[in-house]
Amino acid sequence: MASESELLQSVPTSLWIGGPVEATGGGTFPVHNPATGEVLTRVADATPEDAVRALDAAAAVQADWAATPSRERGEILRTVFDRITARAEEFALLMTLEMGKALPESRNEVRYGAEFFRWFAEEAVRVHGRYLHAPSGTGRIVVHKQPVGPCLAITPWNFPLAMGTRKIGPALAAGCTMIVKPASETPLTMLLLAQLCSEAGLPDGVLSVITTSRSGAVTGPLLTDPRLRKLTFTGSTEVGKKLIEASAHGLLRTSMELGGNAPFVVFDDADVDAAVQGAMLAKLRNGGEACTAANRFHVQNGVLEEFTTKFAEAMASSVSIGPGAEAGTTLGPLINEDQLNTVAELVDDAVAAGAQVRLGGKAPGGPGWFYPATILTDVPPHARILTEEVFGPVAPIVGFDTEEQGLAAANDTEYGLVSYVYTRDLDRALRIAEGLESGMVGVNRGVISDPAAPFGGVKASGFGREGGIEGIEEYLSTKYIALS
Repeated sequence: MASESELLQSVPTSLWIGGPVEATGGGTFPVHNPATGEVLTRVADATPEDAVRALDAAAAVQADWAATPSRERGEILRTVFDRITARAEEFALLMTLEMGKALPESRNEVRYGAEFFRWFAEEAVRVHGRYLHAPSGTGRIVVHKQPVGPCLAITPWNFPLAMGTRKIGPALAAGCTMIVKPASETPLTMLLLAQLCSEAGLPDGVLSVITTSRSGAVTGPLLTDPRLRKLTFTGSTEVGKKLIEASAHGLLRTSMELGGNAPFVVFDDADVDAAVQGAMLAKLRNGGEACTAANRFHVQNGVLEEFTTKFAEAMASSVSIGPGAEAGTTLGPLINEDQLNTVAELVDDAVAAGAQVRLGGKAPGGPGWFYPATILTDVPPHARILTEEVFGPVAPIVGFDTEEQGLAAANDTEYGLVSYVYTRDLDRALRIAEGLESGMVGVNRGVISDPAAPFGGVKASGFGREGGIEGIEEYLSTKYIALS
């Protein structure tokens, strides 16, 4: 495999609009290594004019791409899957360098992210309409599915590959062209993916990547351009609301995967050892920087101390903090200094309010943006960490007495992305799963993401679904044709 320097030299740093192109004006911005704070490289800093260039390219080839047989589209997606898989180590190292996550986490993301191309390669040929006689007997009804048209995807930094592939995969499978604006913290992975798509035979203009340090200014003109027909966004609820407002001008189709505040509920009949194993996965996947990360732990008082003790022991014995590319590291740095300060502030607020630090609780200092695996107990209800998404390796634990109290505590949030529940009682599992106000529920499982399943939330966590048979529907319009 290529060295770090060789890998960085091989990754495009220009905009990708039918191939590598320089930004208008030639501006660039730095990409940092969160483990050291050092600059890895510089990439093109797009202007609003560059975004319009990308939409020009997408609009120019939209009709041809939509008319491309679905089997051909699917075969291109399958080829991209094969190419990502063949270069999995390069993608993993690149993500670790620009995002900070431990290398095993990056490898897992490569496998997960690539699967969206394989899944939607298969779904491309399964877009179905229907034909029926009108009940009135006056004619026939034909329901036809068509691609919505050019799309804009705005993706976050925490999963630099997977957050793009689960949008790009269904869009291309449906026959839509797409412009991707990756997070300024992690643009390199998406630029490498665009290069691989081109090598796999994707026609120029079908996929463009515009990197920029000024997201709002650059994407704003696209949201008011009548040629754009779809906006898909993964990120904070605050930014999502602003994008929805901006998209109203063109009545764009929108998909929003927004913030979360996932409860992890453990009942006193649960297998505590299994619950601890699931908690480690749900809390520490991606270093806690995941919208699906368990944000607060509600544990029935009968097993509260046992769960807390075993959870703390598991964290203390198995978590090794350090640069993500170093052998043996299981917990890398946070993405940047702002995120480090946010995590530390939430922990300090909880402690000031009366919470007890069972493990961790203080940044080690030195180069890089590191925060240790942390467990807080006796967290008071008014602590901010119970209502705000911590996006870090911190687990606040609170107890409850009855099933009703546990369910109420879990639902006591404006968010509704994912919830986790541990119990041996099947009736209780189904009862709680149906009562939880979230788009996804993990029952005795700490990881639920699957390309074959619909991913998405309710309430302030957004709307729309990614993955599963539902994922491609987000990029299709329904047309009714009336026949005599």
